[in-house]
Parts: sequence; structure tokens; C-alpha cells
Amino acid sequence: MIRKNIFFYFLALTVLLFVTGCKKFLDVNKNTNDPTRVPVAILLTGAQLQLGHALGFSDDISNGLSDGLSVYMHQQTTREEADNYDIKGNDGIVENPWAKLHATITDLDVIIVQATEEQRFKYAGIAKILKAFAFSQMVDVWGDIPFSEFNKFKEGLTQPAFDDDKDVYPKLFTLIDEGIADINNTAVNASVPGTDDVIYTGNTGRWIKAANTIKLKLYTQIRKVQDVSAQINALLATPANLINAKEESFVIPFGTALLTDRHPGFYDYVATQRTQHVSPWFYEILKGINPLYAGNPDPRLPYYIYNQVTATGASPNTTEYRDGPFISIYFGSIGPNRNASQQNAISVFGIYPVGGRYDNGLGGVASAASGTGAAPQRLITYADRLYLQAELINAGVITGDARAVFSQAMAASMAQVDFVISAYVKPTQTGIPQLMGANGTTPSAAVTTYINGVLALYDAGNPAKKLEHIITQKWLSSVGSSIDQYTDYRRTGYPVLFDPQNTDHAPGGRAQPPVNGNIFVTPQPSVPVQRTNNFPLSLPWAQTELDLNGNAPAQKNATTYKVFWMP
Repeated sequence: MIRKNIFFYFLALTVLLFVTGCKKFLDVNKNTNDPTRVPVAILLTGAQLQLGHALGFSDDISNGLSDGLSVYMHQQTTREEADNYDIKGNDGIVENPWAKLHATITDLDVIIVQATEEQRFKYAGIAKILKAFAFSQMVDVWGDIPFSEFNKFKEGLTQPAFDDDKDVYPKLFTLIDEGIADINNTAVNASVPGTDDVIYTGNTGRWIKAANTIKLKLYTQIRKVQDVSAQINALLATPANLINAKEESFVIPFGTALLTDRHPGFYDYVATQRTQHVSPWFYEILKGINPLYAGNPDPRLPYYIYNQVTATGASPNTTEYRDGPFISIYFGSIGPNRNASQQNAISVFGIYPVGGRYDNGLGGVASAASGTGAAPQRLITYADRLYLQAELINAGVITGDARAVFSQAMAASMAQVDFVISAYVKPTQTGIPQLMGANGTTPSAAVTTYINGVLALYDAGNPAKKLEHIITQKWLSSVGSSIDQYTDYRRTGYPVLFDPQNTDHAPGGRAQPPVNGNIFVTPQPSVPVQRTNNFPLSLPWAQTELDLNGNAPAQKNATTYKVFWMP
């Protein structure tokens, strides 16, 4: 999980030192050999791409937040610290994204100040929206964070205090509204970003839709601790002002020009040692052998997971978990084969979400030539927006037909796979079927069967069971982007997760949940699993921040520390 890269460790440490303690950070351009002001266009591109790395899977340089959280959310398994719910503050999986997010926000602050001075308000507005989103992700994962005193070096605040997380959220809504106002400001310099805006290429209408959808997401996340029905209803009164099509999804694209330009999760295709495994729990739900969707296989399986061996092919070593071509390890395993080398046998993520290979059943060792690595890091998709709306109807916050919206969300999830492959991945592979047909609106027979099967279970359920299906489908759709999955689980108790503490290994066995949902266990009669730590309710703060910042709190107990929106 942690890339033992000494260079980046010190790079991250240096960035963090600047963020927490260096008054001269914003004065680095005093070097007479350098320009005194970096153009906002250059800063914007860099900040957007760095945000994608900070929030996504790992690569050969660093860890992103989704790297460890995907293990906590049982879409990946690993042999390292997240395997035992044991991520610590000095682990790279915390230190690196903490430093990257702070560096990203610092760059966004420079854009805001400089673009405002230059009256390039659209740049300032985009930067404010991105800043609010980045801070919201930090609150959702860590709780209290430096906010009001962050990046106040010129004011002499070199040791920023941590703000109470519940006090940060209202300021984020204000910041988003300021960003929208700046985008709509036509005064003097109406220059609009172009290709330097890698997210929307300067389409300000889509930026406003993204901003409103971020607000919808944040209001949904706090609905159990605050009455926000008026704000939510106001946003949904005009759906056209929200992300309203797959093309409008809020994503950060990665390309094919260089290996470092590719999607961070594509690293497992070129790694000298693959340490990431696809979780058997995730696989079994897709395969239709988990009790939740038994007998109803998900048609996205060959898009999501690429198997290096065939169904009958030999594995080079003794495997811990194998089902036909799928090879992995269990979460929390202490079995004798947990650490066996499976470099050329383990299953890896596929053409979706990391730009890898579509699984045609023929196998083959994964390599840099197995895919393009061109794929977006998804932040909020159109499908995500629909899942939020279905949840809100189910909870009685808004009125509407939850079943119809849920059905639309599942269809949009399928269409998103087709769209990413055609618009971003641009595969050289042939024979990849389209889930939603050539026109994007005619689902394949497999898609129709799957969605109808899920809807039948939804129809038979009570409100709690209906919510489980909504959040589980959102979890399946958002593979590769685990921060909101982690948030959804802690605030709703869903999706149901694998429970290594349960000693009942019968199919469908249940145990007392660590949060407030139900938990199944995968049958594993021959594989010993350790009784793990309790499920963490937040991530520990970066230890470097606590060591260098005299106003930082003592390190938290992550298994008991709740983010303010948790019920």
C-alpha cells in the first residue's frame, strides 16, 4: 500500500513544512531568475491534477485517499496497514494526501488572490469551488482541520489552529456561493479558461452545475444532524442547475501522453510488485454469489476486474482465494498463503475505473501495454446525483418517485462506463460490448435483467432495505473513488461490508455492525482471519502536522472519533 519512495517522503514533508510553518512560502518567487507571478492558467491545471492524485488510488509516487479507504470499504484488499483497520498518522496513506491537499489548496488560494487582482473572476470562482470541495473531503475524512487560520502566513499565523468540523461546513457553502458569483461576474476582464481547465475546459455553465451538486451532496451528508430540507428542495426545484447528464460529471481526466499522466490506479499494470488486490467481497457481489444479489450477476464485472489467468489456467503459486479466473486474498487474513507472490496471477482493476484492460476471458499478464491508463478520477457523476436524490426521497426529505429515480441512477451508472471508455479511455482493444447500446439508451439484455432483478428486491424491501439497495448500488458505481463511499457508510450504515470479526462463516452469516448497518461474511472455512481492530470512524491526522504544529490537537482515537454529521 505504501510506496517506499524516499524522495516523495521528503517532498511531502517539505510541502507540509511550508503549509504549517514557513512564513516565506508565498515569497518563493523572489528568486530573480524566476517570474514573479506564475500565470493562473498554469496554477489551475496543476491544482486540478494534483487534486485527482490526492483523492484517488495510489501510483508510483504517492498514495491518494481512495487507496486506503477502498480497503476500508472492501473494494480492495492489501497485505499492508489498512488490512487490519490499522492506518496510523505516520503512514504514507495519511501523510501524502494530507500534504497534497494542503499544497493544492495553497495553489488555489494563490489563484483566488491573483485572479481577483487581475479581475479574472472566472478563474477565481473555479478556484473557490475547488477549494470548498477539497476542504469538504478533508472534513469528511478527518473531522476537525485547520481552516480559518490555514495559509495565513502573511498575518503571522504559522501554527494554524484546528477548526471544529461542524463550523467549517457553513463556510464551505458560503465559499461555493462566492465562486458562483465570481463565475457570473462579467466586470472588466471576462477571460474564460480553456484547456488549462482540464475538468470543464472553461464551460462555466457546467462549473455552476457542479457547484450546486456539491452543495446537494454536502446537504445530504448533514441531513441527520440538521434540518436542511428547505435548501435541498430549493436545489432540486431546478434540476437543470445540477449535474444533469453523464457528460456534465465532475471528474478529473488523466491521459496517455506519459506514464505519469495516466490514471494513478493504472500503476498496478506496470508495478514491479503488485500489492493491491481486488476484494473477494466486492467480487462476490458483482458475481452474484453474495446473498444480497444472489443469482443476479452484475454486467459491469468484466469492465471492473481484469483477470490475468483464465478460468482453468494454472496459477504460479498456491492461492488464498480463487473463483475460476479471479484470484485475491481475504481482508484480515493470517492464512499461510496470504503473502504468497501472485504478481502475474492476481486480478486487478480493469478498463473501468483505471484505464486498464477489459476482461475477455483470455487472460494474459497485465503490463503497460494492457491498457491506455486514460480514465478520469470521478468526483461526482450524474449517477451519483441521482443516487443522492433517490436517498432523499426515500428518507422523506423531498417528494418524488424514489423507485423511478433509483432506476434512472442504475441506468446512468451503466451509461457512465460506456461513456468513460469512449470519451476518455479510447481503447485499442476490440470486441468490447456497450452496456447501453450504440445510442446509449438501449440497455443490453444483461443490463435489463440486472436492473430488473435489483428493482424486484427493492420493491420487496422496507424503507431501510430500500436505502441499502440505493447506497449499495452507489458503492458499486463509484468504484475507484472511495471517500464518499466511506462517508455514506458512516452516516447510513450501508453498504453491508465484510466482517472479519464474525466467527460465523456460514453463507450470509451476520454480526453486530461496527457502525449502524448489517454485515455479511464470506464463507471461508479454511482461511484463518484475525479479529481486527474496530472499524475506524475517521482517519488519524497526519502525524507530521501534529509534530510541527504547536496548535494541533493530540492524535485522536480513530475508532471512536466521529465526524460531526454522523448520527
